[in-house]
Amino acid sequence: MGGEFNLDQYMMHHMTNRYEWDLPGLPTIHLPPFLSLHALMILLCAAFLLFLFGVVYDKRSRVPRGVTNLLELIILFVRDDIVYPNLGEEDGRKMMPLFCNFFFFILFLNLFGIIPVFATATSNINVTAALALISFCFMVFGSIQKNGLPAFFKALMPSGILALDIILFLPLELFGLLIKAFALMIRLFANMLAGHIVIISLLGIVVLMGAKALPAVGLAVMIYMLEVMVAVLQAYIFTLLSAMFVGQMYHPAH
Repeated sequence: MGGEFNLDQYMMHHMTNRYEWDLPGLPTIHLPPFLSLHALMILLCAAFLLFLFGVVYDKRSRVPRGVTNLLELIILFVRDDIVYPNLGEEDGRKMMPLFCNFFFFILFLNLFGIIPVFATATSNINVTAALALISFCFMVFGSIQKNGLPAFFKALMPSGILALDIILFLPLELFGLLIKAFALMIRLFANMLAGHIVIISLLGIVVLMGAKALPAVGLAVMIYMLEVMVAVLQAYIFTLLSAMFVGQMYHPAH
């Protein structure tokens, strides 16, 4: 690498969003000022999903096979285990495109980040904030569109509350909606960032210490495999919590 190896710089180079893309055996690709590396990963993921569902997925097949069968199994899982239990069949059918997009988009962004030549866009808090903002908009504006503004505010108030207490409870309940969106943002961001920091730290120690730190490679591989599970789990958790939060506003219990 030339010169003295700096572990801090090595970690920051691989974890921060930047405007260069390092590919093994090729010169560094310098990205334009309007396109960061994480933005490029989002575009590549979107292109991959368009190819997956527009070309690979066979809608005409009566008996799905291969990739088509796998995708349909995942879609049915999202529908029957996430969306319908939280939003009901009528609203769930309308909201299926949103939550399927959440699941597949986050899943493949996470999996892209595990590939060494790519970057993890979901370790960027701006990306997770945008996803959480979409959920927040459906919690608020979707609920208002479905139930009306009076019903939206009524859903925030516990039944039987005194009129004077509304002054206290209403701001707290509105703030609670922001907390839910904030939790969605931080949970996905922190989990994806933490795993990659551990892997890069261990590999950086190997580079720094040489053969003395070879056991760290085995540990890095184990954590790498764990990251695959985390990538799937975080896509599931984000989609599930979003469906729960939106369902609570669409169908208030009190």
